[in-house]
Amino acid sequence: MKRIGTVDGFADRLLRVVLPPRCLLCGAAGANGRDLCAGCAADLTRNTPCCPRCALPLETPAPLCGGCLKREPPFAAAWAPFRYGHPLDLLEARFKFHADLAAGRVLAELMAERAIDAAPKRADLIIPVPLHPARLRERGYNQALELARPLAKALGIPLRHDVLLRNKATPPQTGLDAKARRRNVRGAFIVAPGAEFPARVVLFDDVMTTGATLREGALALRRAGAAHVEVWALARAPHR
Repeated sequence: MKRIGTVDGFADRLLRVVLPPRCLLCGAAGANGRDLCAGCAADLTRNTPCCPRCALPLETPAPLCGGCLKREPPFAAAWAPFRYGHPLDLLEARFKFHADLAAGRVLAELMAERAIDAAPKRADLIIPVPLHPARLRERGYNQALELARPLAKALGIPLRHDVLLRNKATPPQTGLDAKARRRNVRGAFIVAPGAEFPARVVLFDDVMTTGATLREGALALRRAGAAHVEVWALARAPHR
C-alpha cells in the first residue's frame, strides 16, 4: 500500500521554511504562506447563496432547494464553503488521485480558514466518510480523513475514523447520474458495534456532488442512534 504523510505534517512545514511557497496552479509566488497565489485564490468560488439543508448552490437565497422540499435528506444541515469547479477541481484532483500533499495542505488550510470565519454551529464529533479497505489499499490514504484531520484540529473538535465503516466495495461514482449514484452506495456503510454518539455529529467528505454518499452515510449513523447529523464538505457541485 502506498504511504503518504498527513497534509499538516512536520516534513511539510519544514519544507515550507526551506522553500518559499509557489502557486500550485500557475507557478507564481504563493500568498499568505501557502502554495496558492492571491489571483488563483480569488478565482475560487464561494458557495453562496446555497440551500441551508443540502448546500446546493442557488441563484438566489431560499429556505430550501426544490430537491430538499421533495425529498427530505437524513441529515439536519449541510455546510460546504466552496463550489466545485475551476480551479478548485484541479487542486482536488492532484490531491485525491495523485497523492499531492501540497495540494491537500492548501485545501485543508482553505477550509479551516472558512470554517473559522463562517463559524458553523459547534459540532461534538467529526466522522470522515470511510473508504472500503480494498480502495484504501489501492490509493494508500483516505482523502476525506486527511482533510478532516487539520480541520478538526483547527476547530478543536474530536475526530473518529473507526465509527463509520464501508462494508461494500462500490465502483467509483464518477460518471454516474444521481439515480445511479444512489443505487451504487445503497447499503455501503455500517456503524461499528457499540458506537455511541454525542449530541451533534458531523459527517465529512471532500466533495459533495449529488449528496448520495453523504446521505447514505448519514442514514447509517441515524439508524445506529445518532440523533443529530450534519454533513460538511470542502466543496459542493452545482446541479447538473
